[in-house]
Amino acid sequence: EWTMKTPIVFLLCITVFPGFSQGRVVREDETGFAECNVFFPEQVPPEGFTKPFHVKICQQYNKEPRFATLYSTKDKIPLYSAFKFTKPAQSEEENWLVEPQIDDPENGLHEMVHEADIGGTVANLGANQALTSDYVGSGYERGLLNPSLLNEEDFQVATYTLTNAVPLSPALSKSWHRDIGKVVEQALIPHCSKMDHLYLLAGAIPSSVQVKGKVSVPESLWLAACCDAPEGWSLGLVKKVNDENSLADLTVRELEKQLLPGVHLFQGNCGEDKQSQEKGEEVLQVVSQIRSGEQVEKSNNQESKDQSVGKNSNQESSGWVRRLASIIATPFIKLLELLIYIFVELVKSVFYFLWLVVKRVVGTILDGVYSLWNGMVSYLKAVSMVLISIPYDVGRVIINIFLGFLRIVRDVVFLTYRILSIPMGFLLHLAAFPYHTICAIPSVLKDAATGIGGTFLLVIDATAAALHGFYYLACHILRRIVPKGSSDD
Repeated sequence: EWTMKTPIVFLLCITVFPGFSQGRVVREDETGFAECNVFFPEQVPPEGFTKPFHVKICQQYNKEPRFATLYSTKDKIPLYSAFKFTKPAQSEEENWLVEPQIDDPENGLHEMVHEADIGGTVANLGANQALTSDYVGSGYERGLLNPSLLNEEDFQVATYTLTNAVPLSPALSKSWHRDIGKVVEQALIPHCSKMDHLYLLAGAIPSSVQVKGKVSVPESLWLAACCDAPEGWSLGLVKKVNDENSLADLTVRELEKQLLPGVHLFQGNCGEDKQSQEKGEEVLQVVSQIRSGEQVEKSNNQESKDQSVGKNSNQESSGWVRRLASIIATPFIKLLELLIYIFVELVKSVFYFLWLVVKRVVGTILDGVYSLWNGMVSYLKAVSMVLISIPYDVGRVIINIFLGFLRIVRDVVFLTYRILSIPMGFLLHLAAFPYHTICAIPSVLKDAATGIGGTFLLVIDATAAALHGFYYLACHILRRIVPKGSSDD
């Protein structure tokens, strides 16, 4: 229950121990239940639970996986919790938590927290999960699928989360935890040669009955066990909600038929082909003894009640004076109890109000200190950046001045070179004139000789051509003048 000391203890836990009761909603792109796959045979979760409103949760504590939960956001109850037996808890302290990421995946809270400490940081709180207010005044208890009594203290805190609870009547919740505890400790653990190879699935089948029109009441509760060690076996148990003393044993396959179509609880049916029939019968025999023992215990309790009633009736008949006095004193006792109750509640309310006021004041002061600290850090950071940038800027200016000076020197040298290159070129061409002139004489003489020789040859050729023409003309005239008869002479 939520008491005045609970928020202080819880606040210290989440402050000193950052990993306090962590839970993680598994993303759709992750395989199975991520780190919590170790709670399933061959690390393969049950198949067939594929509805869009089925959410996988890896329940963690101190950053270690403790058990896995498949949660129905439609029914607001877990469909099953997978866990392993550690050892019975010596003490039991309730501290109910909720999983913020189911309602608001973007809230930034990565731990299960008490809903009273959430405030307005989580959007749509309670839209996809049950809250404490859904159970208050309903006549139902928050029954744990993974019973806290089967977990040691280090594991126990993580079981008290509303994502591991279903609405049960007080009597049914008590009998469920009692039956599961006895079956696991007396029947299952002694007949599994390796305790770490015993895998347990505790689940609930939702019904159409709802608490406050929101949280589904289970139609029945079930437990499936798989021991995959050598000489392994598997077992199923079902408890009907309408009969708190019922506890039926059946095979895992028969149990699967009562769940959703296509459901397979254990990979490879828990090695069905290698199961030891003898071991299975021994387990069933112990379960039957546990069931018979409960029935005998119930009969004995009923007989004791009958005997007590008879004895009380005899005492009433002989002590009517004390009875009359008790009847007269009862109203005053009840009135005194009522006054004491009102006074206690007033004191509790005052202390709770003072706690809220102190919490708000301390929170406001811490927020102011945090804001002041952030401002100081930002100011010091800005000043530091300016101071650091001064030497950099000075160095950059010096380098720019030096580079400018080098550019001026380069331009002066280049201009001087261009000015000096004009007379130097003229002098070089003038000095090279005699050389080029002398060297050109042989070429000129050669060209002159070639021209004179060519002219002489041209005159000779012209003379020869003229003579040849005169000869040809003379011959032609003679052929016309001289008669043809003497032409042979």
